[in-house]
Amino acid sequence: MTTQKVSTKKVRQSIEVYRDVPPGSRNELKKYLKEFADVRVPDRHVCGHHASPFDYLWYAYSRDQVYRNAGIQVYRNKDKSETRSTKFETNSNVQNSNALNGRRDARVPRSGDCIVWANRAGGKTQLAAVATLLEGVFKPYCQTRILAGSLAQSGRMFGYLRDFVESQFSDHLSGRMLKESCAFTNGAEVQILPQSSASVRGQHVHKLRCDEVELFETDVFNAAKFITQSKNNLVAAMEMFSTMHKPYGHMQRLIDAAPDSGIPVFKWCVWEVIEPCRSDRSCSRCPLDNDCQGKARHANGYLKIDDVISQMRRSSRAGFEAEMLCLRPHLENAVFDEFDPAVHVRPVSYDPNLPLYRAVDFGFVNPLVCLWIQPDADGMVRVIDEYVRDRRTAAANAEAIMAQTPCAEPAVAMTFCDPAGAAKNGVTGTSEIKVFKDKGIRCKYKKSGILEGIEKIRAALLSGDGASHLIISPKCETLIKAFRCYHYPEDSIPTELPHKDGAHDHPIDALRYFFVNWGRNRSKSSSRY
Repeated sequence: MTTQKVSTKKVRQSIEVYRDVPPGSRNELKKYLKEFADVRVPDRHVCGHHASPFDYLWYAYSRDQVYRNAGIQVYRNKDKSETRSTKFETNSNVQNSNALNGRRDARVPRSGDCIVWANRAGGKTQLAAVATLLEGVFKPYCQTRILAGSLAQSGRMFGYLRDFVESQFSDHLSGRMLKESCAFTNGAEVQILPQSSASVRGQHVHKLRCDEVELFETDVFNAAKFITQSKNNLVAAMEMFSTMHKPYGHMQRLIDAAPDSGIPVFKWCVWEVIEPCRSDRSCSRCPLDNDCQGKARHANGYLKIDDVISQMRRSSRAGFEAEMLCLRPHLENAVFDEFDPAVHVRPVSYDPNLPLYRAVDFGFVNPLVCLWIQPDADGMVRVIDEYVRDRRTAAANAEAIMAQTPCAEPAVAMTFCDPAGAAKNGVTGTSEIKVFKDKGIRCKYKKSGILEGIEKIRAALLSGDGASHLIISPKCETLIKAFRCYHYPEDSIPTELPHKDGAHDHPIDALRYFFVNWGRNRSKSSSRY
């Protein structure tokens, strides 16, 4: 009996020591979370181009130089009691590696920044809480802040953290766990930030977790970008989580900028987190089959298949694709929901046998946009190139447009432009149209309403018989993005006019000027015939 008690005591002591040893590999981290936090994180790439939820967690945990164990160190609490925690040392293997992309490029600054684009019920908030727990237990003096689209959403992440700490790690707490903050015996701290620019601007911390960034106020999100700092072997990290709700929101901009910014994107959908499909289920009779195509057979997640079926049946197709499949954002508020890159974007180049038109929307602070357009005999409108520049004089823009034009200037059928370009500039005393004319560019314009031009563009995207009469070259990146992001105002006042955001409206305006003027010319040609 005595021997058994001693043995049991040793086992417990062994487990307690192991609980304070930071995992040193992906497999060790999986086992650790299962054993001490009762968390099993899906770690399988079901969709070939997606990440798994565990990929994010390992990235967030392993970016710091100090996550490996070098022994046990004693920290003294305020009440003079002692608590075991971990002593850390720099790990050169972690410091010089990139957990996502392999060998680290020395030219790229070390950063823990990342973007997580995942489905509803995809575990984003809970995983962020797990990452925060690991920092509190294993990363001394790590300062972590939680910022969400609403205080309630921040509370959800902190609530997950509270459950983990109180169930298994309460001895790591320094003092009580408060409603919106907590401190650990190793000096690490976690705090919720309210969604306000003032609260964000006063912070300088190691880690910032932004949950549901799609719902952030723009000024708060912009201010949050400057509060993280690397210190004490802890790498600064701004982690941004959300489902993509809007084609013109924060997430779309983050995803578009990711290739240039170098910020890794961890994207997963329902198939990475759904439960494994049993062999007794028939694919041919399953409502999910068209989307699943057997993916659930290879899954190792937790979402119940029957729950996903219910969600699909009670939601719109567009909603299911956006919220669960992460295929595309919602288009309810988009002006051109008919736009489909698979249909309307494909390589198209200058054809000397077709007439060449240009369409110009003038600008200075906002960009000047010029489109090169060739309609063919069947009425197919081909946008072959674009020019987008801001803060350049009208003369400089005219010269650049002529240089980019693929034929001699006399061969250009016409340049359709913004009627506002006829107004005299208060500084120069001349108009932009006059400057273009002096440079050799013939301009023509017709006053028209915004809605008139939009309807003509819609008809070209998808006519009444279901055919498309618009092709855009992949070179026209600004115009393509404008088609995705041009939207109606989100306030409660109903309006038919799109939102003028100073970015996506200008390429669309240039295209409007083409359709309004070209249609007029075609009508006159027909009557003369």
